[in-house]
Amino acid sequence: MLDVAVIGDPAAAEVSLDPVRARLLGELAEPASATMLASRVGLPRQKVNYHLRALERHGLVELVEERRKGNCTERVLQATAASYVISPAALAPVQPDPDRAPDRVSAAWLLAVASRLVRDVGDLMTGAARARQRVATFAVDGEVRFASAADRAAFAEELAGHVAGLVARYHTPAATGGRDHRVVVALHPSVKTETKEP
Repeated sequence: MLDVAVIGDPAAAEVSLDPVRARLLGELAEPASATMLASRVGLPRQKVNYHLRALERHGLVELVEERRKGNCTERVLQATAASYVISPAALAPVQPDPDRAPDRVSAAWLLAVASRLVRDVGDLMTGAARARQRVATFAVDGEVRFASAADRAAFAEELAGHVAGLVARYHTPAATGGRDHRVVVALHPSVKTETKEP
């Protein structure tokens, strides 16, 4: 089972977004049969089987084992990943494009860049899985609290300068056998998640 799988196929994305199927994917973090799942989700086994077949057709669940039970064969399935991300490629004609929103300080441009990041890394993960290799990536994630909007603007300017300096120092366009890498640095307000009372 993968930690994260990126869904790029529109039909697979549609299948995964059905609330019942999404719930089944969550339940299938551990292997289970339709009978086991039916009692957990409160649906008839036949209905669960219908949804499982749709998920299996699109590679979102896979067969783990088959068990003989009397005259029947019980199929035990598991999700192919612990979690899923839908790539903007699933909506190819309307996926965000950073070149269409060139205002580099707008939320629309940041979202378009983030969408491209999801699409590109998803494609890289798919290719690497086929080749049984890992994707060389790096990310930094943190939070900073600014005292003022002026401090935020100064931070952004200084950060951009440092990144530009690093890119200029290490970018060697004529390097034989070199490989291009994309650098994405983002800054946005933190989203506060509400903690629910027990």
